[in-house]
Amino acid sequence: MSDLYERARELDAKDQLAGVRGDFVLDDEGVYLDGNSLGALPANVPGRVDDVVRRQWGELRIRSWTESGWWTAPERIGDVIAPLVGAASGQVVVGDSTSVNVFKALVGAVRLVGGPEAGRDEILVDAATFPTDGYIAASAARMTGCAVRAVEPGEVRGALSSRTAAVLLNHVDYRSGRLHDLPSLTAAIRAAGAVSVWDLCHSAGALPVGLDAHGVDLAVGCTYKFLNGGPGSPAYLYVRREHQAAFDSPLPGWNSHAEPFGMRSEYEAADGVVRGRVGTPDILSMLALEAALEVWSRPDVSVDAVRAKSLALTDFFLECVEAYVPGGRVEVVTPGAHGERGSQVALRCADAGDVMGRLIAAGVVGDFRAPDVLRFGFTPLYLSFADVERAARGLARELG
Repeated sequence: MSDLYERARELDAKDQLAGVRGDFVLDDEGVYLDGNSLGALPANVPGRVDDVVRRQWGELRIRSWTESGWWTAPERIGDVIAPLVGAASGQVVVGDSTSVNVFKALVGAVRLVGGPEAGRDEILVDAATFPTDGYIAASAARMTGCAVRAVEPGEVRGALSSRTAAVLLNHVDYRSGRLHDLPSLTAAIRAAGAVSVWDLCHSAGALPVGLDAHGVDLAVGCTYKFLNGGPGSPAYLYVRREHQAAFDSPLPGWNSHAEPFGMRSEYEAADGVVRGRVGTPDILSMLALEAALEVWSRPDVSVDAVRAKSLALTDFFLECVEAYVPGGRVEVVTPGAHGERGSQVALRCADAGDVMGRLIAAGVVGDFRAPDVLRFGFTPLYLSFADVERAARGLARELG
């Protein structure tokens, strides 16, 4: 075996998160490097869902809205996610999809600054954003009378003006894995009098975010990637406390009403982050997510420990790729600098689609993004260094 194989064994022996792997359902014969698309199943989730279905729904039935805490789940689970994104309690609400929350956040952001009537008639959007964010931004612009302008994150400072109402940016680029400078970009947006909206889908649960510390106004994120909430698990919305009283959601629903059971014809928004709710929460998925998040209550698990291991895993993978893969066969797209790297590695090669298909068939699961990108996601809670070395060897075989 190679020196890298032996070093992987040594790194695993020193890994303080190694024991967390047993909290997930994994195939020991393969390597799962697609947690940046869908996290692995936490082992406690099936039993929890069984209880929700059989006892809470099957026996208690409607009483579970109060006796099992269904009604307060969106805020309760939001308070579990809050420290993972650097937020104090009472600022995160769980529910709906990421797309729906992007729409709420963008329209709400424009309304916070007065929109076109106040001369704020432009929404800046990350030019490399996940397509849906762009679609939603265009719709939000039509609704608010604004125009959308796509800019590269590095060009945001120069694009800001007195016309800017809101800026929608991705913390980590979904294709390249590049980590953008949230602190300085947020500061520039705030200095321009605009509202920042950050998409945390590829960072929450993998690295520190610091929403409160860095003055982020609004943020959204999914829970089925690094938070391992399951396919289609509900997303979340962060509304900074200072904005909550003025946050005007474009989707007012009975769940966000000040008197949800008053059945009044006039809408009056509830106090606090509750006004980010819309309709009846998806209880089955939401409580599966709550169970999945319990791993973060372990004393050996912290965001800082996860980030440290993430960087070590991706460093080691890049080292293994350089050692094993024939020279010139792939191009590394993800930045090498730790401060610019999320928790994935993207490699470019002309036949990426075919390569990934063969790699998955061989038991190493990553994914492909058109036209030529191989993506590998690194979830520190359940990945080992041995997994990383094995994946790089498998990739070298398929590229040889």
